[in-house]
Amino acid sequence: MLELPKFKAAAVQAAPVFLNVEATVDKACSIVAEASGNGASLVAFPEVFVAGYPYWNWIMTPVQGSKWYEVLYKNSIAVPGPEVARICEAAKEHNCHVVIGVNERGQSLGELYNTNLIIDNKGNLVGKHRKLVPTWAEKLTWTGGDGSSLKVYNTEIGPIGTLACGENTNTLARFTLLTQGELIHIANYISLPVAPPDYNMAEAIKIRAAAHSFEGKLFTIVSCSTITQEIMDVMKEDVPNVEELLTRKNSAFSGIIGPNGAVIGEPLIDDEGIVYADIDLSKCIQPKQMHDILGHYNRFDIFDLKVNTAPKKNITFTDNLEE
Repeated sequence: MLELPKFKAAAVQAAPVFLNVEATVDKACSIVAEASGNGASLVAFPEVFVAGYPYWNWIMTPVQGSKWYEVLYKNSIAVPGPEVARICEAAKEHNCHVVIGVNERGQSLGELYNTNLIIDNKGNLVGKHRKLVPTWAEKLTWTGGDGSSLKVYNTEIGPIGTLACGENTNTLARFTLLTQGELIHIANYISLPVAPPDYNMAEAIKIRAAAHSFEGKLFTIVSCSTITQEIMDVMKEDVPNVEELLTRKNSAFSGIIGPNGAVIGEPLIDDEGIVYADIDLSKCIQPKQMHDILGHYNRFDIFDLKVNTAPKKNITFTDNLEE
């Protein structure tokens, strides 16, 4: 008989130790220990938790922000690398799966990726996803990923997929994960108070998560960062009114959404903390009898989605000289 996993998930709503990679990794390992101690088998961290989000792109000119890009790059990490090894060790020590956002260095000093790492409870880095398209002002910082990272990873607690922030609105990317059997979706975000005045960021995050859960009949774990006074103080010399720009309410949402699109328990809005929920993947079965967009409730004779999963290459060397 088919037995689907049951486990407790933890969605982290917290800020990194801004632009301090070593201290942020310490904080991440401490949170893994705390969540595991509370029974969690999966811990989801915010977007680019290691070691911060480039808020200067939104509140400074590109010229002003250039020096901050350099600071961020120096506090980015190689994947794999020593910082990743420390997080993997924490996952192994606490028998916990971890999905965490990082700033990943590329081959070039101008190449930086918004990357989610997927780590299993044995401490293995089983995969990484690079954000496909940086959103709006983020293009000043990050390079886009490619289709090779649009993958779902089978783990002891079930098949896990992940997308970062705005790409959770990309219907084709989400469908690509669903077709690979995704039942646990990690959607991680940053608090973004600089959105247009009529844009409720917390509500927008919840809507995206609910849409994916309802359409795919799966669980979505949403993890969002927060903005601390420390983050604002770092940039205050360049932007004296930084508090005015980065303290709007309803800018962060973390919570867990069930296969019916409803929030399980109480989410966190703006405040730091950890949201827990019990996950039973068998709850994904019944809703699919009504709408299974991966099977009987689709028309693949009409629709044909092709996904290029080849890794992007910056250069190809050939030697075709004739003797």
